[in-house]
Amino acid sequence: MISRTVEQKIEQFFKENEKKALLVTGARQTGKTFSIRRAASLLDPDFIELNFLENQDARKLFSDARDSKELLLSLSVLAQKELKPGKSIIFLDEVQECMEILTAIKFLVEEGSYRYILSGSLLGVEMKNIRSVPVGYMGILEMFPLDFEEFCRANGISDAVISHVYTCYAEKKPVLETVHQSLLQLFWLYLVVGGMPEAVRVYLETNNLRKVAQVQQYICELYRQDIAKYDPDNKLYLAEIFDLIPSELNHQNKRFIMKNLNERAVFSRYENSFLWLKDAGVALPTYCVSEPKVPLVLSRATSFFKLFASDVGLLASMYAEGIQLSILKHDNDINFGAIFENAAAQELHCHGFLLYYYRNKKQGELDFVIEQKGRVIPLEIKSGKTYKRHSAVSNMIETYGMSDVYVFCLNQLSVDGAVTYYPIYMLMCLRKEELEDCFYRVDLPEL
Repeated sequence: MISRTVEQKIEQFFKENEKKALLVTGARQTGKTFSIRRAASLLDPDFIELNFLENQDARKLFSDARDSKELLLSLSVLAQKELKPGKSIIFLDEVQECMEILTAIKFLVEEGSYRYILSGSLLGVEMKNIRSVPVGYMGILEMFPLDFEEFCRANGISDAVISHVYTCYAEKKPVLETVHQSLLQLFWLYLVVGGMPEAVRVYLETNNLRKVAQVQQYICELYRQDIAKYDPDNKLYLAEIFDLIPSELNHQNKRFIMKNLNERAVFSRYENSFLWLKDAGVALPTYCVSEPKVPLVLSRATSFFKLFASDVGLLASMYAEGIQLSILKHDNDINFGAIFENAAAQELHCHGFLLYYYRNKKQGELDFVIEQKGRVIPLEIKSGKTYKRHSAVSNMIETYGMSDVYVFCLNQLSVDGAVTYYPIYMLMCLRKEELEDCFYRVDLPEL
């Protein structure tokens, strides 16, 4: 069974927030509906589900409703069952088809009879156009494809093994060799299967990579249909940018080259298209920074970026047919650097990090730089045996006095001065720190 950590977050949200609705966002096919249903079943309420994509009557009733009484009347008609005050949880799915509900949810929450959970795709795009976001009345959770830890658990890795890996990460010591080899095998498999729940399910049930690829190609086609449906004015540019992701990552510097889109292309003209793909959860832009200093956003160069796929398995499916087996055999003809970096970008994004890389003509290039505990940490992602060759890392340590640099590779954990070499699967341990309470009181005795 595929277990998602977001289900625990949904359950926790409803236990801690009695006066709020919950909106679950994320790219298409990331498993939002399934996880919401399962989380709701654990809460053991009276569960009612309405889908705005399938039910055109629901769209019209909600669009025409003028106040909470009319909204509740519409709900009772559509539910076709008795609503139970204080017990019913109402799940409104595919809300991008009826954006009025996002502004109306405030009145339903204030009325207080029922609990609400909403979900939809492309909401990062659609929410820019709604009149009012009900701040204070709605929490938001974003769903992603399965991260590597979830993928490991789906493949039978126990809590004890996961705990052992986290302990070794924290203490900077090698994991047991049998665990190391097993997780490396799973990481190679993750590069092919990725984290889309349906692709993972098909793999677990059949072990057939051809069927997995069929699922992935179907999802990519759904994304192309979304592009055509939701942004018809720019659909040709959007589709071309989406389809160029694999070939652009295959370049030596992996940077997206505008001239490959159009000989006269300039970023300013196509910027909205890149942002659309990001907001829709389809692609992960990683921006170049000129200075590895906090906050990184201040030195971000918007016109220099890498564009990764939102799921590494989808990326693999966009390459030539038959590449899946070649990846698992570690074929030397494949540019594993691009695939490894895509997996790293996906993992960092899932764990809450903003995506940046560093590039300087004199200092060299770092695959990623992240902010953690008020400092910048350079990350290098290495797919080969020469993982200790990293002139850019040495330059950063010398120039900026970096005390912590992480290199993720295929070898066991080791430490060499300021550089820690982590096995690639330990990307799952790299998490953005939780916000802590910070109390401050102004003392103005003279006033």
